[in-house]
Amino acid sequence: MKPGRGQPRKLLLWDIDGTILHTGKAGETALGHAMEKLHGVDRGLQGLEIAGRTDKWIVEQLLAREGLPHGEGEIARFLDEYVERLAEELPRRQGGLHPGILGILEEAHRRPDLVQGLLTGNIEKGARLKLTRYGVNHFFEFGAFADDSPVRNELGPHAKRRARDRHGEEFSPDRIYIIGDTPHDVACARAIGARAIAVATGAFSTEQLQACGADAVFADLAHPEKFFRLLD
Repeated sequence: MKPGRGQPRKLLLWDIDGTILHTGKAGETALGHAMEKLHGVDRGLQGLEIAGRTDKWIVEQLLAREGLPHGEGEIARFLDEYVERLAEELPRRQGGLHPGILGILEEAHRRPDLVQGLLTGNIEKGARLKLTRYGVNHFFEFGAFADDSPVRNELGPHAKRRARDRHGEEFSPDRIYIIGDTPHDVACARAIGARAIAVATGAFSTEQLQACGADAVFADLAHPEKFFRLLD
């Protein structure tokens, strides 16, 4: 049941890649092209497990893999190049929203008892490019990003603080839902005592997501009524 006026709201914190949308590997390709442009290395993300990781973490690992300097300055320079390449790659790729996502975002946006934000491993510029490309950026006024920390489990407090600052309400952990497609998203929820909703539209199966202790696991979100039933 939806709470009445003045009652505490619930906070939905969304992952992007594999959860809201897929880009046809535009992000991975852009990272590889940035590596080639800046350092002449053309072997993409070979040897790296990137699902659920932050952009900053991935870039640090890429540079370290090649024995290159990987301090803050080098990572920032790489990410600037990556954003340029991503803007070029997104229109070339056959990406899109995952099933049911648009309906969920629209309904949650209408409901006065729900607040939506982002909790993503993307840097904010990359996140906004992806969300704008697929027409859903306007649903997210705030979020936590790789700009805040390369460690995903450190992003939750940033998202909570921004939700409080924007909405004038302290969201207790039992009213926060982190929605993602990897065990890293589940761990991130656990780090702040939030609830973890996992969806198997990325690189992990429903069995793998159940095994990592998610509070609820969906094969996909093609049936929004099931998602809202869980919240209510």
